[in-house]
Amino acid sequence: MTVGYHAPLPPTRSGVADYAQALLTALRGRVNVAVDAPAADVHLYQLGNNPLHRAMHDRSLANPGVILLHDANLHHYYLGALSREQYIAEFTRQYGEWHKATAAALWERRALSGADAAYFDYPMLGRVVERAQAVIVHNRGAARRVEALRPAAPVYSLPHLLELPAEASRQQVAAWRAEHGLEGCFAVAVFGHLRPTKRVASVLRAVSRLKDAYPRLRLVVAGEAVSAEYAASLAEMTGVVRFGYQHEEAFTLALQAVDAVVSLRYPSSGETSGITLRAMAAARPVLVTEGDEHAAIPEAALCRIEPGVGEPEHLAHVLALLVENPSYRQCIGAQARAHIAQKHAPERVAAELEAILRATIR
Repeated sequence: MTVGYHAPLPPTRSGVADYAQALLTALRGRVNVAVDAPAADVHLYQLGNNPLHRAMHDRSLANPGVILLHDANLHHYYLGALSREQYIAEFTRQYGEWHKATAAALWERRALSGADAAYFDYPMLGRVVERAQAVIVHNRGAARRVEALRPAAPVYSLPHLLELPAEASRQQVAAWRAEHGLEGCFAVAVFGHLRPTKRVASVLRAVSRLKDAYPRLRLVVAGEAVSAEYAASLAEMTGVVRFGYQHEEAFTLALQAVDAVVSLRYPSSGETSGITLRAMAAARPVLVTEGDEHAAIPEAALCRIEPGVGEPEHLAHVLALLVENPSYRQCIGAQARAHIAQKHAPERVAAELEAILRATIR
């Protein structure tokens, strides 16, 4: 079996590219894989919610195969990849001509698309899902969105591949913390491409509430903003350790050097966060938004935060528990790492993916 493999790959600076490279390596040990091949026994297209995936999107429509959705939402992809006229035409194709005014209004206020729930209520998955021979997702929340569009289509839930990282030495961790002024501090971090859905403002409010009680609590915000406007808002934050995109080795060390990771998503695109899983693999306690996206992860392996108006208060409460109870955070971290080792090992995921691909061409 030859698999046509279509995905952004390094040096593209994205978590999907890093993931795609790791999956490619694991799959090559089992089947013949041809990157960007025009012909193959079956094609695998990895699709995400940004214009980096335009080539894969277009190929999946022209030459259908299996699509792996990293986000159960392509609305922001279309906003970034299409002109106004093309976007309205695509929206009405998926939702009906009577929604033309809605499409025009959404286009006009697209600067708000990062946090406005309307752009998540219309995920615009219909076209690629209709054409696909099968659809792969990483969690139950995403599967439900796809099944609502094509109840009879094969939809598979595949664990997000992840290899356990080598443990950093105490000297490496100490040097990293010293470099960032975090000696003796409890460091809470937000990593990755920064957008409103990551709830950075809520995290900052929660940390600010705790500063008097825990003066050594520090917030680390690491990553690049998705827009100039959002970058400007982040620049106004005070009392925050701030740095940009981290390459693979530096990112792995940073995950192991902080004390807790906040990885909220609201509204959600049905994605499984690679950062969440990598922080779990590093045995960090991770705070996530409660939802179907984490239904397969044991309760004891994550800290779940209710979205809504009480979000900052709930965050502050859980962070206080983590600061005060080293054994509690160590227990969560150990459970998290064990779950990743058991369910997300590259060999196991590659075997499951091979079976899905073979079933598609029978």
